[in-house]
Amino acid sequence: MSILFVLLTFLVVISVNYLWFRPAPTLPVTAHPSLKSPAPVMTKQAGFSIPQHYCFHPGHTWVLREGPEDTRVGFDSFTAELLEKIERIEVTKPERWVRQGQKLMTVYADGFSFELVSPVEGVVTHVNHDVIQNPELALHDPYKDGWIATLKTPDFNTNQRNLMQASMIAPWMHYNQARLSAEVAKLNPALAQDGGVPVGGLLQRVPADLRQRIITEFFLN
Repeated sequence: MSILFVLLTFLVVISVNYLWFRPAPTLPVTAHPSLKSPAPVMTKQAGFSIPQHYCFHPGHTWVLREGPEDTRVGFDSFTAELLEKIERIEVTKPERWVRQGQKLMTVYADGFSFELVSPVEGVVTHVNHDVIQNPELALHDPYKDGWIATLKTPDFNTNQRNLMQASMIAPWMHYNQARLSAEVAKLNPALAQDGGVPVGGLLQRVPADLRQRIITEFFLN
């Protein structure tokens, strides 16, 4: 009987020691989605360099779908070419819900500012702090490192119906360029280069009334 008691005591001590001193279980590491923007594949259509799989809002912002509900957004090269310098960009804060066509950011440049809209509806999940610290990124590389924010977009397929995509993009870009050139030529033909393409940094070079007209017409302000 005493031997059985000793054995039971021994087993209890071993069990207690195992439960008390055993190492904590290793939990699986959850991978966070990368905030690094993928390099776009550029195609040439009607003289325009167009990133594949990007969709464009009429207010000159773009969206790239990166998952079932994950999207990345920014502003397009048309916007970048109109600006010579950006002082700062203010973006809607993370966790805020924005509607398609609602203000997503405000761009400040040389004493004037204008708003740019969200190309899709959803919740802002991240803001590109590299662009906040160095807005010139958005001018020099609008489709990659110059992205503005990521959004969780639960109804992307519906939003996409209101966007320029695939074969629609080049004609839309050509139309916008022609409209802009015609508008500028009314005031000063010298502000259009050969072929009717407006000079870079145009918004900083035109009078305030024409600048506001361009902002209203092309950026839907």
